[in-house]
Amino acid sequence: MLRVTHFMRHPSNSSYSIERLFEDIRGNLTQNIKVSVVINRFESRGFLNRILDSLRVVKFQGDVNHITGDVHYLTYFLRSRRTLLTIHDCVSLDERLKGLRKWIFWLLWYWVPARRCALISVISESTRLQVLKYTGCHADKVRVVPDFVFEEFKFQPRIFRIHCPRILHVGTKLNKNLERHASALEGISCKMVIIGKLLEQQETALVRHGITYENYIDITREEVVRHYMQSDLLLFASTYEGFGLPILEAQAVGRPVVTSQIWSMPEVAGESACLVDPYDIESIRAGVQRVIHDENYRNDLIRQGLENVKRFRVGVVAEQYAILYREIARENLQ
Repeated sequence: MLRVTHFMRHPSNSSYSIERLFEDIRGNLTQNIKVSVVINRFESRGFLNRILDSLRVVKFQGDVNHITGDVHYLTYFLRSRRTLLTIHDCVSLDERLKGLRKWIFWLLWYWVPARRCALISVISESTRLQVLKYTGCHADKVRVVPDFVFEEFKFQPRIFRIHCPRILHVGTKLNKNLERHASALEGISCKMVIIGKLLEQQETALVRHGITYENYIDITREEVVRHYMQSDLLLFASTYEGFGLPILEAQAVGRPVVTSQIWSMPEVAGESACLVDPYDIESIRAGVQRVIHDENYRNDLIRQGLENVKRFRVGVVAEQYAILYREIARENLQ
């Protein structure tokens, strides 16, 4: 029996994707892998809280210690040769931080943790290249294990509303590119369905460009699925994504996707989405209009999307994690 410990961040009302991902992975691992779950006592804020949780988790170590994401500092005192660290993205280094704050974050969140683990898993090849750049690790240490689409996202055909499509927009962080999307949709008869709390400048942009929209905050997973099924297309032309799970969620229910031609999004979408330049409003606009008005193209995207999601099923991903667990355990027996 291989004993694995999943170390999880402190739960948050606004973030649950990592928790749900690994809950489903645990349910699909082989029976000879027994997983215990350890949840941080504190949110990842401040030096003291992080150190206290780092010290506390030492007593819960297994044959393999898997830090599942967003709490990289838990590596500090664990047995490094038994530790797998999952890094979901490098967005703070790429997009958000500058100067001294960026250097400190890089050192404590990436460079040190990368040296305190046996292997690193990342969710896309795009993220892998970023992790290699920022950590200087040997290429073989960083492995790609993708995210997967949840089982509740099932194919649900619908007649496309050409004259006023419902355009789903998932997320309102700055990298989700909502303001450019609003500009691109100006003059197009449609309704945006936006999931996530709107910033004041985003609301202003929606009004300025005459966008009709609905906004939903803190909704259940069931409600999220319902909005996918009630939508006609997903607009997900982000400026940055470590993976881009909404692409697969939309494709799984049979909705065409307009997404970005940069970072991980082409990798996730394959040939099954309309790829646009997220910084070019006219490119976004042209992509949306093509999906709306070209029925053959739209139907091809739906058909190809249903094929694409087969690559990202939970059983396949769970087995990829199991392979890493066995590799780490085997190395510790030598």
